[in-house]
Amino acid sequence: MALRPLLVFDLDGTLVDSLPDLTAALDRMMARYDLAPFTEDEIRPMIGDGTAKLIVKAFAARGSAPQPGDHETFVADYTAHVAVATRAYPHVDETLAALQKDGWRFAICTNKSTSATKAVLNALGLTHWFPVLGCGDSFAAHKPDPAHLRGTIEMAGGAGDCAIMIGDHANDIAVAVGIGCPGVFAEWGYGAPAMAKGAAAVAQRFADLPAIASRLRASI
Repeated sequence: MALRPLLVFDLDGTLVDSLPDLTAALDRMMARYDLAPFTEDEIRPMIGDGTAKLIVKAFAARGSAPQPGDHETFVADYTAHVAVATRAYPHVDETLAALQKDGWRFAICTNKSTSATKAVLNALGLTHWFPVLGCGDSFAAHKPDPAHLRGTIEMAGGAGDCAIMIGDHANDIAVAVGIGCPGVFAEWGYGAPAMAKGAAAVAQRFADLPAIASRLRASI
């Protein structure tokens, strides 16, 4: 029997708004070096390439650079405070329930670490939706390398021709295009509108996904 089709979600800026906790964790790291804190608006465009690149961008914005061990320190501190202010976007649970009823399965493809991803999902009560987690440390490759999405889909027991990728960053659309599956740009997230280039569809809000997925299903 054929597997049900798969929706693969990015995490930060797509399923959850983690900007407040990421900003707070970066500010705690900046404080260790007597560097100025950030506003959320400064951090928003830095998100999407994983925490290693995030702290490089943050230090560069303050005319500095991370020291050996800073990334590990940041990940440990952030994971310990991962859901202080982080929240799921509106209508996530009811939309996932509707999609599941329509026959979809779910997975996550994120550049966030497995430990932080699990901590967020557990804290927000979302773990049961996502049996498959393709995280930044799950494979040698990570977004924007299409191998990250391909590996996530394979973990779910599927193939690229039965999946749709949903995310708010150019990296999410790039990996979808790279393996030949439809990409849906999450307009409510952190990415600039120009990052939607190449997307098969643009969703203005999470609750739009069932209609979009139904329409795109004919192409996978």
